[in-house]
Amino acid sequence: MSSINFNQSALVALDTLKGINKNLGTIQSQISTGKAVGSAKDNAAIWAISKVMESDVGGFSKISESLNLGSSTVAVARAGAEQIEGLLQDMKGLVISSQEEGQDQDKIQTDIDRLNDQIGSIIDAAQFNGVNLLKGQDTLSVLSSLDRSSTGVATSTISVSRQDLKATQSVDTAGTYAAGTGGSAATLNATQTASITVGTPTAGVAYSIGLTGTDADASAFTPADYTTAGTATGAASIAYVARDGDTAADVAAGLAAAFAAYAADNSLDTSVLNVTADGADLDFTSGATDGTDTIAVRLDTVTSDDNVAAGVLTNVAAIDVTTTEGAAAALATIETAIQGTVNAGAEFGSAEKRIDNQMEFVGKLMDAMKAGISALTDTNMEEASARLQSLQVQQQLGVQALSIANGSSQTILSLFRG
Repeated sequence: MSSINFNQSALVALDTLKGINKNLGTIQSQISTGKAVGSAKDNAAIWAISKVMESDVGGFSKISESLNLGSSTVAVARAGAEQIEGLLQDMKGLVISSQEEGQDQDKIQTDIDRLNDQIGSIIDAAQFNGVNLLKGQDTLSVLSSLDRSSTGVATSTISVSRQDLKATQSVDTAGTYAAGTGGSAATLNATQTASITVGTPTAGVAYSIGLTGTDADASAFTPADYTTAGTATGAASIAYVARDGDTAADVAAGLAAAFAAYAADNSLDTSVLNVTADGADLDFTSGATDGTDTIAVRLDTVTSDDNVAAGVLTNVAAIDVTTTEGAAAALATIETAIQGTVNAGAEFGSAEKRIDNQMEFVGKLMDAMKAGISALTDTNMEEASARLQSLQVQQQLGVQALSIANGSSQTILSLFRG
């Protein structure tokens, strides 16, 4: 039935055209913005996921900056350690030359002093953004990851230990002194040999060789020269403060070097008493002790939070090859320094590699997250193009259908013409 009061066909055509126009507006918005999900009303769940992921991408961007900064800082320290190791090798050659007869030891000492100055300059300059990993004993923390779980978000770090090459060892003379606690005691007598095994060291504890010389008439040696006071003050004479990560062998080597320096400084005859390291063992030898003239040896400790471990190169600065004793002691000192510097360089190289690997992973992770966000929210332009053309055709047909429906009233009017 047709009516001039209500045009059902026109209403249907109008509703259809409205729906087409709405869909056309949506697809045009997607094409112009490039986003299929541009706001929460488009798809609340997908929008929420994409925003969380975008936030994490921003966080990883800052982490990437931190890793770049950390890598550069460690790279500078590694380069410094490698350069110093080369200078120490040059110094070792000079030390060996100083022990040859006919060498001008004063001129060799001048060359050694210049190398020491250069080493000090490298240590002071090996900093990046104010951070110097060749000085100090703190740990550098490099922000490395953003970890999201059901319980929340947390960050993780890569720790890089500073390798202090310059610090001067210091034993707290007010610390807690304990005689013979670092290992078993022994006595050099007619056998003229003794050995003490260093126990597992504790970082920050000062280990010291304690001596008690006995010679009633001072015929073989002067007892006072081979006696150290049984106090924290006396323990500082021949001491080694354990660093974090030191083994018993490291402590033994450090104590042997400390005794060599002590003997050189006090003009002690190493044929009366000499100390060498063999792994975790301290070997004591004497060519002067007998059944009555003895030297008791022990390994003492001084415990204090104020003990300061020596830098790897501390004793190098004190090398003096102008005397026979000093030249002999210098070789052990330089060997210890070279090994310590090699260890520092290896530590930095390992840390730098780990940071670079993490940096590569973070870069790939960010790329994957960005691709995921794009897949969730971006417009499929090929599909949108086809959809746009389809809707444009539908819109034209809708307009024509509405025009036809509106024209039906004119058809009814023709029925009343005579």
